[in-house]
Amino acid sequence: MKLAFIIDPISTLNPGHDSTVAMMEAAQALGHEVWVTEVHQLSVIDGKAWAILSQVRLVPVTMKEGQWVSVPQWYEISSQELRCLEDMDVVLMRKDPPVTIRYLYATYILELVDPKKTLVINSPQGLREANEKMYTLQFYSVMPETIVSLDKTIIRQFVEEKKQAVLKPLGGKAGEGILFLEPSDRNFNSIIEVSTHQGQEPVMVQRFLPEAKNGDKRIILLDGKPIGAVNRVPTGQEFRGNMAVGGRVEKTELTPREQNICEVVGPRLRQNGLYFVGIDVIGGYLTEVNVTSPTGIREIDLLDNINLGQTVMEWLSLGCSQSS
Repeated sequence: MKLAFIIDPISTLNPGHDSTVAMMEAAQALGHEVWVTEVHQLSVIDGKAWAILSQVRLVPVTMKEGQWVSVPQWYEISSQELRCLEDMDVVLMRKDPPVTIRYLYATYILELVDPKKTLVINSPQGLREANEKMYTLQFYSVMPETIVSLDKTIIRQFVEEKKQAVLKPLGGKAGEGILFLEPSDRNFNSIIEVSTHQGQEPVMVQRFLPEAKNGDKRIILLDGKPIGAVNRVPTGQEFRGNMAVGGRVEKTELTPREQNICEVVGPRLRQNGLYFVGIDVIGGYLTEVNVTSPTGIREIDLLDNINLGQTVMEWLSLGCSQSS
C-alpha cells in the first residue's frame, strides 16, 4: 500500500512516544510506502485533493532498559512531490489538536478524495462533528455528571451541588487548561472568567472523580473495538494523569464496565467514520473521546509486548483489499 500521513512537522515528532511514528514504522516493516505531508501543503486542483508529499524512511526505535530509544537521525525524507491524494491507498489525518480554521479547511479538502479509491482515516466529516469534549456527550449514559456552559451562575450552582469538579476547555488537548474547581476557592470567579474568555466561550465542567488518583485509562479502539489500553496515573501534586503533564503509565486490563462502555461507544464511532479513536475512562466513567490524533500505542506496546501499529496496518490492508 501507499500511505500518506498528514502530520505536524516530522522534526517535532517524538519517535519513542508518538503513535503516528509507531504506525509509520509498522507500515514500513510490512513493505508499504510511507509518505508525509502537512495541512498547509494540501490543495484542490481540478476538483481533486492534492498534496505536496515526501517519502520517508525510518530507523525504528529499539527497546532498552524498559523504554523506547531512537537514534538521533531517525528518519530520512525524500524531495517533495505534488501528487493527487487518490494516488494513495490510505490517507491518515494525524495533525495534533487544536482544531483550528486551517484544520477545518483541510477536512473540506479531504472530502474531495474519492472513497472508492482511497480510504481517509478518520472521516473528514466525522472529525468536524466530533469535538473531543462535546462528542462525548453523545454517550451521556456512561459519563459522570457534566454540564457545558459559559454562565458563571450555572457553573457555580453545579460545582456547589457536586462539591468538587473539573473544568475543561472545549478545544484543549493533552490536559492543557484543565482546572480543579471547589466552590470555596477564592479565585473561583476569576477562573471561570479566564476559562470562558470573559463569558465568550463555553467550557465543560464535570463532577470530579476521586478515582482519578488511581489512573485515567486510555483505551484504543479500532473500528469500534478495543485493541489495547494503558493506565495513566497522576504523579506528585498533579491531579491530571495525562502523559504530557508527567502521568506515570502502567499496565492494565479492561474491566467489564469498560468493555460495556466500548460497546456503547463503538457503533456510533463506526457510523461516523471514526475508526482509530482513543477514549478516556476514570472510575468506570467515560470522560473524553479523542479522534484527531489519539496516542498511547507506544506505551501499550511496551507494557503488553504487542505491536498495535501492525494491528492497524493489517486492518487497513484488509479494508483496502476488500474495496479494490
